[in-house]
Amino acid sequence: MLHSGRFTALLDAYVLYPAPVRDLLLCLAEQQLYRPKWSELIQEEWKRNLLQNRPDLKETKLIRTIEIMNRAFPDAEVNGYSSLIKNLTLPDKDDRHVLAAAIRSRSDVIVTFNLKDFPRKFLEDFQIEPVHPDLFIVNLIELDEEKGISAFDQQVNQLKNPPRTADFILEKLERSNLKKSVKLIKDTLKSR
Repeated sequence: MLHSGRFTALLDAYVLYPAPVRDLLLCLAEQQLYRPKWSELIQEEWKRNLLQNRPDLKETKLIRTIEIMNRAFPDAEVNGYSSLIKNLTLPDKDDRHVLAAAIRSRSDVIVTFNLKDFPRKFLEDFQIEPVHPDLFIVNLIELDEEKGISAFDQQVNQLKNPPRTADFILEKLERSNLKKSVKLIKDTLKSR
């Protein structure tokens, strides 16, 4: 699946919603293991869902997170895909905007926890593969172990208020259904 840092992945709202998963994916992108893509609509979707489920969070903080993401990856936001939506077929028509953004950005994969709504048979004509974030992250780390672990270290070091330990982050990632990624990171850290 992965073979170079020129690999392009559309990140859907389901993987941007949980902060630990989002942070690790962005740190891996900062290590140039792949190029992330998203749309304004995808950003709005994860922000809206997070605010509905976590009323303790401030919308201004999430807007700031999105602004930081867009500044860090100025070519990540996909535009000009809306005309493609009406001609696409997916089990959930509300997900067509994700596929349209993936097509417009020439993404190799759509990274999503929601694989059932992106069946391969609907994506194969566009040469796009749906991939679970756990498999995606494992593949990235296996592609370049040093950069993969540097990305994890970066994620841990970024969390200063309050500071978090590697074990704390690994526990959060495991609870976010990244069990294979966590095992690989733990095994790699032990062998250092």
